[in-house]
Amino acid sequence: MDLIIEDLATIDDKLSQRHIDLDPGGYFIIYLDRDARLIYAKHFTNVIDERGLAVDPETGKVIPAREKVERTSTTVFNGRTAKELCVKIFEQTQPPPVTQLNHAAYLGREFVRAEVALITEQQYVQD
Repeated sequence: MDLIIEDLATIDDKLSQRHIDLDPGGYFIIYLDRDARLIYAKHFTNVIDERGLAVDPETGKVIPAREKVERTSTTVFNGRTAKELCVKIFEQTQPPPVTQLNHAAYLGREFVRAEVALITEQQYVQD
């Protein structure tokens, strides 16, 4: 059993290192509110420049991927489950703030990870 878990973790880690095109519809910061038992997803707009980098539409500055950035979210979604959050974002918001299928799939995976972390009281760190 441990070998299978290690194999899955290796596959997941490798795939997390691949190049992905950024969504011109924006990006999400996902976090948990354990007291309220909710998963939150803050949506932020961006523009993708000619180099494929996310740029703050207000300042024109590149948004760093690995640094804390002070920006104001455009919308904050929350839900008790991954499914509830997906319904709010992809079905009840028109047009949805996600414009690429790979981004939608990524968010679905992250919301499930966040839900499991909430239920099991484990730490959640967005991939």
